[in-house]
Amino acid sequence: MQEIIIDLVNVSKNYNGTEALNNINLYIRKNEFVTLLGPSGCGKTTTLRIIGGFEKPSSGEVYFNGIKINDLPPYKRKVNTVFQKYALFPHLSVFENIAFGLKIKKMDKKIIDKKVREVLAMVNLAGYEKRK
Repeated sequence: MQEIIIDLVNVSKNYNGTEALNNINLYIRKNEFVTLLGPSGCGKTTTLRIIGGFEKPSSGEVYFNGIKINDLPPYKRKVNTVFQKYALFPHLSVFENIAFGLKIKKMDKKIIDKKVREVLAMVNLAGYEKRK
């Protein structure tokens, strides 16, 4: 049986008294592909935002590889979210936002620098590296 890499235990989320999630229990094993399906407003995005660290649960725990990550900021989590709309880390520069995933993978700094500069040139954003 594959190890559990993401584990939500009794996770609830309330927004000003409105219940968005109620005692969600979900685990995802290594190499598993999971899809959250449901109607608008059922809590899919809230669940993903909690896993990604963009929201804190009102109660319950979130674990990654057995380590509780409730208070870990998004940029320190080894998970990523692809949003429907663009989402950048506002505290990071353009360069740092692009390099984020490569740093998580612990790529060599010289390779990261090269790849980020290639991407910036590709989308005509060379010179914007330091902008936040």
